[in-house]
Amino acid sequence: LREKTMIIAWCYGSGPWVFPSGFRERRCLSWQSRKLNLTLMAVRVNPMDEAVRWIEAHLDEGKARRSEAAGASGWASMGKVEMDSGKRFFVKTSGRPAEAMFLGEAEGLRAMHATRTITVPNAYHVADTDNGSYIIMDYLDMRGRCDAALLGRRLAEMHLAQPSAAEARSGQFGFPVKNTIGGTPQPNPWTDNWVDFFREHRLGFQLRLARDTTLSELGKKLMRKLDQYFVDIDIQPAILHGDLWSGNMGVLDSGEPVIFDPASYYGHHEAEFGMSWCAGFGSDFHQAYHDIIPRAPGFEDRHRIYQLYHYLNHYNLFGGGYYNSALSILQSLTNE
Repeated sequence: LREKTMIIAWCYGSGPWVFPSGFRERRCLSWQSRKLNLTLMAVRVNPMDEAVRWIEAHLDEGKARRSEAAGASGWASMGKVEMDSGKRFFVKTSGRPAEAMFLGEAEGLRAMHATRTITVPNAYHVADTDNGSYIIMDYLDMRGRCDAALLGRRLAEMHLAQPSAAEARSGQFGFPVKNTIGGTPQPNPWTDNWVDFFREHRLGFQLRLARDTTLSELGKKLMRKLDQYFVDIDIQPAILHGDLWSGNMGVLDSGEPVIFDPASYYGHHEAEFGMSWCAGFGSDFHQAYHDIIPRAPGFEDRHRIYQLYHYLNHYNLFGGGYYNSALSILQSLTNE
């Protein structure tokens, strides 16, 4: 992190000049022209460096003594930082602005953390830099064995917890900020009715992104009759992880389950299982969850609808066979 980066400032006609990092700009004069050609070369600040400086300045854990990469996705890079105190932090960086990438993640972590039910990393800070953005959170050492029943109980307890957002406590669905699901924007305007919210800001939004005539026509047919799948059930706003699959779950040495990397919003608790095809939830998990929150009539059909949202998102992100998965669900639901 402390290595000096170098900037090459090309001066018109004079070749490259090399300057150490720390200089915000350099002015280079052309010697081959009567006019002065001014070139400003700004330092590209590494978001990880900025995050470390913020930790050192604000969290009273001493200086950073070690940092290392901890993986990457198509839209963010990850690293962990160990301080003199021994405290470790997890840092995610991106070349995109914080509002587009990390603000929603931080608010989601905080909303789930506020329920005091399931373990989530605490989010400390989100910021933009000259070269992207970053989020700082707790580093959690996840290496325990998964107790599926405990995960099911903890998740049900989180879904039943009182929302921290006043709008959700008043019965509205949405979230205080926009966020992302993978690399896809996820709009979350507060909406009085759950079916209206899911129709417009989940299915409708993804179908518009897909720009596929067949999916669009079938999607319109499904959305016109969407209300019939929600008759005679009580839907209260629950804080959702929003993107719960095996890659976003872990276990501490104590056995406590951990969830992270959310796409959170306040919605119908059943929508949490839309990624179950990629989560590996077993019978022990489902039994423990539904012992606390019983299945409501029509669960199986709604489950397919909630899966559809995630298949559409995966098609929009990755293409390929996800198209056929989305198409199959749409065909089965619109032919009933």
